[in-house]
Amino acid sequence: MANEVIFHSIHLPESWKLENYLKTGGYDALKKVIAEKIPAEEIIAQVKTSALRGRGGAGFPTGLKWSFMPRQFPGDKYVVCNTDEGEPGTFKDKDIVRFNPHQLIEGMIIAGYTLGATAGYNYIHGEIFECYERFEAALDEARAANLLGKNILGSGWDFDIHAHHGYGAYVCGEETALLESIEGKKGQPRFKPPFPASFGLYGKPTTINNTETLASIPYIVKHGGQKFLELGKPNNGGTKIFSVSGHVNKPGNYEIGMGTPFKDLLEMAGGVRDGHKLKAVIPGGSSVPVVPAEIMMDLTMDYDSIAKAGSMLGAGSVIVMDETVCMVKALERLSYFYFEESCGQCTPCREGTGWLYRVVQRIEHGEGRQEDLDLLDSVAGNIMGRTICALGDAAAMPVQGMLKHYRDEFEYHSKHKKCMVSGV
Repeated sequence: MANEVIFHSIHLPESWKLENYLKTGGYDALKKVIAEKIPAEEIIAQVKTSALRGRGGAGFPTGLKWSFMPRQFPGDKYVVCNTDEGEPGTFKDKDIVRFNPHQLIEGMIIAGYTLGATAGYNYIHGEIFECYERFEAALDEARAANLLGKNILGSGWDFDIHAHHGYGAYVCGEETALLESIEGKKGQPRFKPPFPASFGLYGKPTTINNTETLASIPYIVKHGGQKFLELGKPNNGGTKIFSVSGHVNKPGNYEIGMGTPFKDLLEMAGGVRDGHKLKAVIPGGSSVPVVPAEIMMDLTMDYDSIAKAGSMLGAGSVIVMDETVCMVKALERLSYFYFEESCGQCTPCREGTGWLYRVVQRIEHGEGRQEDLDLLDSVAGNIMGRTICALGDAAAMPVQGMLKHYRDEFEYHSKHKKCMVSGV
């Protein structure tokens, strides 16, 4: 597997400045598209070849998503970047915007060209306001260099990008709730269909991609979809930035080829802290099922491998837990988060997340009953697949994963009124 990375400029001094991005070949892909007048169909074909899958969590093929856009539709069309990044354990997109904003801007411009869009919007999580300010500064630099705005590089084509910051609502990471928020409305998910490709921002055709997804586009255009694919593995092209946190000696963001063994990623992150033993890993952010250490150590970091193990790669948010972790207490914290972040639009989510949290809380605090385990299973099952957006599923899957692999800890808490791990 190749060792090349596509976010190399992140590591340069003052990498966020245009002059330094240009030194690493920045905007070469855009210049190539403009100079050669590359047809949109050819760019979409290269993105399909690359096997780039959405880096925001769902892992949907990007080229296929782009093909849904009705490019010949008259009037305005939009490209929207999702930099909301509210998933606990995820912090990669923040670093892309903070250290490499021009690679994202270049990717958004190329996406706008390919999709026939008239403007782009980057929705940035409101609690990382310094990233919003840096992105705005990068937009100003790009406009001053005629890389953005009117008559880009003398092509006669106009395209501009606008930054929009949210206010910390987790549900606005869902693409239609994000659109509602940009429009100045309460951030609640929309019923689908219609899908954003036909009725999106301001009722116009819209394509929404994650930050890392769009920032990968310049490499694909410059070097070709096949080369990007070869950085990863079939159906899982390219490199991926993994946010590693929890009980490791060197938490941080690590860019590796898709399909890299998890044990290699864990070694890059310095191994489990203080020489402790690995107990479990949440491989894709707080919303996906936990994977026990004995299974995780044999997996590779790609969508298909993690899915076969009964979990999800998600946004690549790897939460490492050592043997000191009480799974009941961990689930209590996770369930409280989803209870607080439910927008309340759907009854199963509004009521179900409260039930999940309260039942797990009473088990953790020595008030649980043996029948509570079946109750948790029942409530989680009644939430799954019955809500407008995936927040309900995000609340249910951690519960199902914990009960599947660590039911004994919940039974011990309920029977003995104390923790199996700590003895308290």
